[in-house]
Amino acid sequence: MKIAVSTYSLSRWRHDRSRSLEQTIDQIASMGVHGIEFSGIDGGDRRSPTRRAEVLRRRCERVGLAVAGYCIGAELYGPASRQRAAVVSVKRHVEIAEALGARTMRHDVSGGPSPRSKRTTFSGVVANLVPAIRAIADHAASRGVVTSLENHGFYMQKATRVEALIKKVDHPNFGLTLDMGNFLCVNDDPVAAVKRLAPYAVMVHVKDFHIRAKKTMPAHGWFATPTSIALRGAVLGHGAVDVAAQIRWLRRSRYRGWLSLEFEGIEDPIQAVGWGLDHLRSILNRSH
Repeated sequence: MKIAVSTYSLSRWRHDRSRSLEQTIDQIASMGVHGIEFSGIDGGDRRSPTRRAEVLRRRCERVGLAVAGYCIGAELYGPASRQRAAVVSVKRHVEIAEALGARTMRHDVSGGPSPRSKRTTFSGVVANLVPAIRAIADHAASRGVVTSLENHGFYMQKATRVEALIKKVDHPNFGLTLDMGNFLCVNDDPVAAVKRLAPYAVMVHVKDFHIRAKKTMPAHGWFATPTSIALRGAVLGHGAVDVAAQIRWLRRSRYRGWLSLEFEGIEDPIQAVGWGLDHLRSILNRSH
């Protein structure tokens, strides 16, 4: 398994210090990793995002970084006209992923139906999503990009739901961006979830969280989940996620792809990512 860093990990650093995405690429390269994952792209000529992607790809090549993946948000659930427009938009992002040189792309699938839609079942949402996901996966296959969803956004985070959707889509070019920490957002056991879902993984996000009871959640730095707990992003190894156990399950499932470090805590991002990389490397060294 190879280590990458997501640009998402340094988004606060980039914003607070007015850094460009090019400077983010250089910073990640200086951390001694071999890959970078893009969480969207910004800057450059917005009328030609594929041209911007090509510029960023060349920057990565110059500093010795492989582009491990590309992540975007999306909402594919809904009436036919709105869904068609969303599919067209995601297909354009597939072309950006291709221009970046990314072989995998995560697109969200749905935040779920409106809470007012009492009669809408999970199986009904899945039935609505499947044709859209397959259309995107077909287009991506023609571009050499593997698409995936992530256990992300509360509605589609529980391991059983993620697996049910992947099985229903049943497409050779569609898999899972497996986020090690996000299962906690629905109070799912992260190790058991990785054991279940590792065979579907085409990309892995390595992330850690602190946990406490939601009723005792401080006013700053934490977020409430739909369950009884609250979470705060943690430096990898400082939180509650048993990353070493999860990596053992990934090895058993013969996962050989990227491990992309994501940090969303309140500590200094540069220091936090550096410490997280040290911890991840020590786990990989011990688990050979």
